[in-house]
Amino acid sequence: MRVSLAALIALHRSAESLALKPGRIRALASGGYHSPFKGRGMEFDEVRPYMQGDDVRTLDWRVTARTGRPHTKLFREERERAVLLWIDLRSPMFFATRGAFKAVRAAQAAALLGWSAVRQGDRLGALLFSEQSHVELRPKRGKPPLLHLLRQIALHDAWQVRTPVRDPGVGAEALIRALSRLRRVAQPGSLIILLSDFARLNEQGSAHLVQLARHSDLVLADIHDPLEADLPPPGRYRVSDGASFLNVTAEDPRYRQRYRQRFATQQEQLRQLCRRHGMTLLTLATAEEPLAALQRGMGIGR
Repeated sequence: MRVSLAALIALHRSAESLALKPGRIRALASGGYHSPFKGRGMEFDEVRPYMQGDDVRTLDWRVTARTGRPHTKLFREERERAVLLWIDLRSPMFFATRGAFKAVRAAQAAALLGWSAVRQGDRLGALLFSEQSHVELRPKRGKPPLLHLLRQIALHDAWQVRTPVRDPGVGAEALIRALSRLRRVAQPGSLIILLSDFARLNEQGSAHLVQLARHSDLVLADIHDPLEADLPPPGRYRVSDGASFLNVTAEDPRYRQRYRQRFATQQEQLRQLCRRHGMTLLTLATAEEPLAALQRGMGIGR
């Protein structure tokens, strides 16, 4: 139901088996990752016939002498990458029927990704948000910024006992604000990983994602509970949000079908969004350990 700083720090051992592989890089930078952009750099890439406008200092004289035609060397520059974690701590994330709350899984996944990024020398930043607050951490390199992020996650006020937010409009507005802020702070070429159940994602929110995907690599980690996909066996159930109780009847087969179809439609819309705009979709269930889901989904080609 909640996380501790010690538990998030302890995940550094598990993160050793998780690699954040670079995807399609769309912007120039400098650092430790290869990009498709070729230019003068430190690492030799290939030789091709000389073309008008090429720098004569890059001529490969051995190949030129052997072939009788001028050839030039191409170099692959090394690129640096910023990793941004977008962590959803709104009210719908504090729910689960098995395993752990969606917010707990998001926190654990963020810790694993953070430790992996630090190990690979990436600059790590994050945005944490709920209906009431927003925390922004600019990308920095090294272990101290990661420990600060983990402390911000574990001590965030969203974990405190509070009155549930029942107005869906409040949650939608918080999501839009967080995506809008992400667009303003994300640098082109970043790897952006969004940890959320994407509840109340509307056309405006999708448009923000599309704009981000034009210049950065986006991974949407969709966190859901099995109950959100299908109702339990037919019967009557008493449920609570911690403040009030509700009796639910799950016997009508037509209602059960509509319930399943609604979730399936939402998932298909998310898949289509990712497919059309070059994003990576990763699914994480509350009953599943985050490491397994991240290992399965990170670094897989589109």
